[in-house]
Amino acid sequence: MDKRDAPQGSPIERGLSSPLDFALAQRDKDSLSMVRNAIARRDVMLAFQPVMQAARPDRPAFYEGLIRVLDENGRIIPARDFIEAVETTELGRQLDCLALEVGLQTLAEEPALRLSVNMSARSIGYPDWIRVLRRGLARDDTVAERLILEITESSAMVMPDVVGVFMQDLQSDGVSFALDDFGAGYTSFRYLRQFYFDMIKIDGQFIRGIADNPDNQVLTAALISIAAHFDMLTVAEAVESAQDAAFLTQAGIDCMQRYFCGAPTARPPWKLPAAALRA
Repeated sequence: MDKRDAPQGSPIERGLSSPLDFALAQRDKDSLSMVRNAIARRDVMLAFQPVMQAARPDRPAFYEGLIRVLDENGRIIPARDFIEAVETTELGRQLDCLALEVGLQTLAEEPALRLSVNMSARSIGYPDWIRVLRRGLARDDTVAERLILEITESSAMVMPDVVGVFMQDLQSDGVSFALDDFGAGYTSFRYLRQFYFDMIKIDGQFIRGIADNPDNQVLTAALISIAAHFDMLTVAEAVESAQDAAFLTQAGIDCMQRYFCGAPTARPPWKLPAAALRA
C-alpha cells in the first residue's frame, strides 16, 4: 500500500511498518509518559538486592540499588519495563540523578553499608548528576569508599575515553566501579587496561544453567581468568539455583547475585525492626 493511501493517523502513515512496530512505539510512548510523571512527583525509589560472597554465602559483599518508579496508582514498576525507552533521553539522566541521590542518602544513613548504583556513561557530562555526586561525597567522608558505580558495557563503549578519565578521577577519591553485563558483546578487551574497573559483573546469559552447560562453563572460566589478570573482583549475575552457585564457587567466582542469593526488596535488613531480624 502506498503511504498516501493509508488512513490518516494509521501506523503506515506514520512510518511504522507493521502493527507490531506501532504497538512497540505506543508502549515506549506510554513508558516515557509514566516515567516523566513519576519524576515530576519524585515517585522514585531503590530496591536493594544483596551481592553475596561466594566463600561466605551468608554475608553480602555489598548491595545493589535498583531503580524503581511508582505509577499514578502507587504500583512499583521495575526498570526492565521502562529503561530502554528512557536510556538515551533527558528522562534517563534525571533518573540517574534521583537514583544516585537516594543511594548517597542511604549510604549516609547506614555507615556499615556498601552500595552500588547504576549509571549511564551519558550522565558523566550531565551537570545535575555531577552536582548530586559531589554534594553526596562532600557530606560524608566515608561515602566514597562505600560507593560503587555500575556502568554497562554498552554504555561504556559510547564514550570510552571520557569514561576512563572520569573513573581515574573518582577512584582517587575512593569510589569503586563495576562493569555491568560483562561479556554481553560490546567490550573491546583492550579497553580493560584503560578503564581499570574494580569489578566485572558477568552477564547472566553465561550464568543461567551453567552447571549443565559446558560451553558457558568454558566461557565463564575465561572471563574469570581475564578479571584475575587485571586484578578485578568477579560477580556472577543471574544465579538462580544451588547447582549453579556450587559450580561458580568451585570455578573461583568472588560474588554472586540474583534470586538464589536474595530478591530485590524495598525493605532491606537495615530497614527492618530488630525483632524481625532475630526471628
